[in-house]
Amino acid sequence: MLTKENLLYDSIRPVTWKDNGVLLLDQRRLPDEEVYLHINNTQALYEAIRDMAVRGAPAIGIAAAFGAVLASQEADDSDFDSTFNKKLDLLASTRPTAINLSNALNAAKHVNNPKENLLSWAHKWLEDDISANKIMGQLGGELIKQGSTVITHCNAGALATGGYGTALGVIRWAHQHNLIKRIYFGETRPWNQGARLTRWEFEHENIPANLLIDSAMASTMLQSHVDWLIVGADSICLNGDIANKIGTYSLAVLAKHHGVKVMTVAPTTTIDLSAEHGDNIEIEQRGAHEVLSKPYAKETINVLNPSFDITPASLISAIVTEKGVIESPNTRKMQTFMASINT
Repeated sequence: MLTKENLLYDSIRPVTWKDNGVLLLDQRRLPDEEVYLHINNTQALYEAIRDMAVRGAPAIGIAAAFGAVLASQEADDSDFDSTFNKKLDLLASTRPTAINLSNALNAAKHVNNPKENLLSWAHKWLEDDISANKIMGQLGGELIKQGSTVITHCNAGALATGGYGTALGVIRWAHQHNLIKRIYFGETRPWNQGARLTRWEFEHENIPANLLIDSAMASTMLQSHVDWLIVGADSICLNGDIANKIGTYSLAVLAKHHGVKVMTVAPTTTIDLSAEHGDNIEIEQRGAHEVLSKPYAKETINVLNPSFDITPASLISAIVTEKGVIESPNTRKMQTFMASINT
């Protein structure tokens, strides 16, 4: 719950439950309008996730958790398991790369007496995410030295989570503790999550930051003393590879060349237990209409529009989770980490 004491840099909640439905801040309308969608059926939630009204792996997972509540309400009592699972499968089909989605839906299938208990379970899923983000904010922030310059990519803030954020959670904490000298964030085409959403978050909470066009990232690393590239993740593999917004891999390569450390920040719900390495991650391909704009809107050419890419563990300095930090991740370190959190 938000209080006067914790409102500082923590005032955004994009996914909630209200009036027997899911309340989503429509991220397609930001930064120009703050419009909320009230969704009370799984088909509408399917469309909202598919069409990017809600985005960011943890936020999608939370929406799916509340979506499971809707599915339980809609399921046929005479054939509950079959109709309930069918609706969960519909939600699972929306965004294949964001593992939090399937992790939440799989967990929902194991809730006892779902019609009675799913809502309290979904609220806890939301609360646990916000709590995890705040822990990660401090753990990641403690890796940052005073006077540092950081770059972030896409939007891994409150809008992409239950609140506070993953990568932006670290930046929020470090900014609040006067550790950061300068913040850069990229526009992140074609959806402009940086130019629209990260910008909105920084402006909303009066955090000074600098917007970069995507193609200026390399020259900024060359000309400015950048200390950290800080990003989120949509999936973390068992060897430490990550799937994140398209462009993360190229930025990590640039960071390696320029001596910039790379921090990935994501909760343990983002770990894909079925993915040994990045080749096991399905990369979502989106439509040409997202890339072609007027006067080039007519789809007369083929367009490759992957929503994510894979950054290998060898380019990552630290993976920050709510359960701890894995520095220079590799398979052995990930196995040790997984064993520690499962005991």
